[in-house]
Amino acid sequence: MVKGTESDLLVTLAREAVEEYVRFGRVTALPSPVPADLQVGRGAFVCLKKHGQLRGCIGTIGATQPNLAAEVIQNAISAAMSDPRFEPVGEDELEHLTYTVDVLSAAEPVSSMSELDPRVYGVIVESGPKRGLLLPDLDGVDTVEDQVVIAMRKAGIRDGEPISLCRFQVMRHGG
Repeated sequence: MVKGTESDLLVTLAREAVEEYVRFGRVTALPSPVPADLQVGRGAFVCLKKHGQLRGCIGTIGATQPNLAAEVIQNAISAAMSDPRFEPVGEDELEHLTYTVDVLSAAEPVSSMSELDPRVYGVIVESGPKRGLLLPDLDGVDTVEDQVVIAMRKAGIRDGEPISLCRFQVMRHGG
């Protein structure tokens, strides 16, 4: 995992997207022109925290939008408004939110858990149509076993079901 700077454009885009949507119900405009490094299609996760506690986190494994800027805007709004674990963010919360944006590398298959490291790699666990993902370097996730079990639980994969594993790295912005 590589860490970006706090004043990063992706964090600014995420913050502006959430504030515009919560206050006015509008999707914020893309920067014009879109910077060259944001014109690529990549998966990204946007996580919101309030007073250090998770307040929303939504992302995509691969690109679903025409560029990374649009991906971050869409996922930021979804994290604020559509994370099923939380109520939608209210306007009174905006000043208390902090943002991280994780841009994912391409996933690569691994043949064993020995090729994983929860501090360095995120994991994707699949069994048939079920798929669970866990980002790297999360508080309280200290072992590969913890990481895989949590990703399996998120996907609804039961112990004993055959699984395949992929790993990916992230460029973390903010936080």
